[in-house]
Amino acid sequence: MPTQRNILKHTVVMYGSSRILFEEYNYVMLKDFDNWNSLKKNLDVSGFNCFYHEREVWWCSLGVNIGFEEDGKGAQWERPVLIVRGFNRQLCWIAPLSTTLRTGKYHVPVGLVDGKSVSAIISHLRPIDTKRFINRIGYIDQSSFDKTKQAIKDLL
Repeated sequence: MPTQRNILKHTVVMYGSSRILFEEYNYVMLKDFDNWNSLKKNLDVSGFNCFYHEREVWWCSLGVNIGFEEDGKGAQWERPVLIVRGFNRQLCWIAPLSTTLRTGKYHVPVGLVDGKSVSAIISHLRPIDTKRFINRIGYIDQSSFDKTKQAIKDLL
């Protein structure tokens, strides 16, 4: 579980020939990279590559990521993802899904998943190994998938 820590930040600003020192405290959420790395090592060794298809939604171990990259949640750092493109049995391109519905060119509503309205976060597209898959949730409808693919093309 992430914890919070105060970090003292010093900023020096030049004002003409004078130097002014600003001190401020920033609250930083510390992420649990160590436990994620242990789980990731186990996934790599004991994981298996699943059969999958485009348009499927899977629970996936996305892990703890840097900065504002989309993290997984819970004990396995999991998040639902939409399979956008399959490359081979081991590798596919995914878009993380979120129940926080936002509007704009980086979030595309895809309908209901597990009874909740979700959107694909296409700004966080990434390739992943299928060893990260936990279990299949279902499919999104073809119309929503076509809209998502078009939004990705427009983004690129």
